[in-house]
Amino acid sequence: MGSQNNISAYVLGVGLTKFIKPRGQRQYPEMGFEAGVKAMLDAQINYDDVETGVACYCYGDTTSGQRIFYQFGMSSIPIYNTNNACATGSTGIHLARTLIKNGAIDCALVIGFEQMSPGSIKSVWHDRPSPMGLSRRMMADTRGIQKSPPNAQYFANAGKEYMEKYGAEARDFAEIARISHEHSQRNPYAQFQQRYTLEEIQNAPMIEWPLTKLQCSPTSDGAGAAVIVSQKFLDARPYLKPQAILIAGQTLFTDSPQLYSESSMDLVGYDMTKRAAQAALKEAGVSSKDIKVCEVHDCFSANELILLEGLGFSEPGKAHEMVRRGDITYGGRGPIVNPSGGLISKGHPLGATGLAQCAELTWQLRGWANNRLVEGTDVALQHNLGLGGAVVVTVYKRADGAKNPKLSDDDVKKSSQFTYNPAVEARYVSREDGEKVRSRKNRSAYALGDTEEKIQSRL
Repeated sequence: MGSQNNISAYVLGVGLTKFIKPRGQRQYPEMGFEAGVKAMLDAQINYDDVETGVACYCYGDTTSGQRIFYQFGMSSIPIYNTNNACATGSTGIHLARTLIKNGAIDCALVIGFEQMSPGSIKSVWHDRPSPMGLSRRMMADTRGIQKSPPNAQYFANAGKEYMEKYGAEARDFAEIARISHEHSQRNPYAQFQQRYTLEEIQNAPMIEWPLTKLQCSPTSDGAGAAVIVSQKFLDARPYLKPQAILIAGQTLFTDSPQLYSESSMDLVGYDMTKRAAQAALKEAGVSSKDIKVCEVHDCFSANELILLEGLGFSEPGKAHEMVRRGDITYGGRGPIVNPSGGLISKGHPLGATGLAQCAELTWQLRGWANNRLVEGTDVALQHNLGLGGAVVVTVYKRADGAKNPKLSDDDVKKSSQFTYNPAVEARYVSREDGEKVRSRKNRSAYALGDTEEKIQSRL
């Protein structure tokens, strides 16, 4: 049954940690605490305002979310622990919005985090059927199984199919990665902030043709958070409306029977992406032509090329022509794709990815991302995909309906709770920051443990 209510939901606050190589340098309770503190500071709330917590992660024991949320306070609120593959973070936002839309709550805190192992993603369960077992069998029957990492094979095969159908070349995928790495130089949270030439990307170690290492997202550690609130909650705080971002349209879709159509593109979510995008755009009352900036799930450069078409930004078979014209970067026709650097450069801590995309688009629509701003933006789109499968497409608008202004760092400091502009500078949180947002009624020093000391040692 569909929603019986239609209460508007807004992103009121966001927070990120830096995304780093998975070397055990930071533990998930500390990263989740930092991201959550930043999001609550941004939203100008205290944890006592939070009615539901949503924890988003793929690798970790059950109730890992409680381990993070209890640091803010032990207020007995519901805490959901979610896992939906690489779409986990956006699934958490979708859950929060659904609760708000139906009038169940007015304020949710969503925290996505991941503490990963180095190297390619591997299953940790070997005594039971894999959820990707049927997809792997389909890949084996249609394209064969190679020695490279399975996920790279899925997306490389999709790229090959696109090349066979429409005449794209390996160079087109490399160009997408070149643009992503170039964009990442201006994102202080990105794991990689280095610029590469097209030739350097093409000559990097081959993972699975046509994808080289610099066209693949890395495993990462990191966390992101968002405060999602209702219209009622926002109306009670009218001074926050200039920073509130409306979730104007959003869909969480899973696969149709098309998944097993023997198409390598559909095997990685092309079909469900196309359907989800159409539904989200319709709910938001806009078309793909209205999107000025988007964050797409470019776990591999081949996926981004396919998504340009699946999301409606190009005519069928013409996405590679968009890339060649430079449409997806600054100075092009648009939309500007992944100003954050995307998964390829920013990194891909699975549970945090959807929250990082949300943070980037929030900063874009507010006008805070002044070193990489897509000016004149009033509508933005987020795409987050998980094999197995799930896709979340979200359309954002400013609460005031205006286009984004370009704010200076001083403007941001004057209108926010930060002493700096978090969109262009990544800092740790202070003890004072934590004191502002931790519960005043139900805090536990035992639950917080040595988290603040760990963070202070990094300042």
